[in-house]
Amino acid sequence: MRRVTGIGGVFFKAKDPKALNEWYRTHLGLDVQDWGGVAFRWAEDNPGAKGTTIWSPFKEDTSYFAPSTASFMVNYRVEDLHALLAVLRAEGCAVDEKVEESEYGKFGWVMDPEGNKIELWQPPLGS
Repeated sequence: MRRVTGIGGVFFKAKDPKALNEWYRTHLGLDVQDWGGVAFRWAEDNPGAKGTTIWSPFKEDTSYFAPSTASFMVNYRVEDLHALLAVLRAEGCAVDEKVEESEYGKFGWVMDPEGNKIELWQPPLGS
């Protein structure tokens, strides 16, 4: 019997959920529904590809989420990392200057208005 088969959702506290939903809608293009969340359907969004969601605990003293003091970080798949980072900068968002590129894809980071670090990931072709 298979038990866990993937990530069913990411849930976190927010000081102003409605304002934060609007920020994610405006700047990251998330289709936030009236009920206050987003449902990602891999089969519809990525037919024929290897859509992957990663779950990975980090050590308690990791600095990977810095400068955020939150105990979590969400990673979002994107189609064109460099273009999105340029748009986010133009919109006045707090975008990290660092971009990492490796065999695992391209990674960039932005802070949301409540100080949560967001990782943006452009997977390598075919992933």
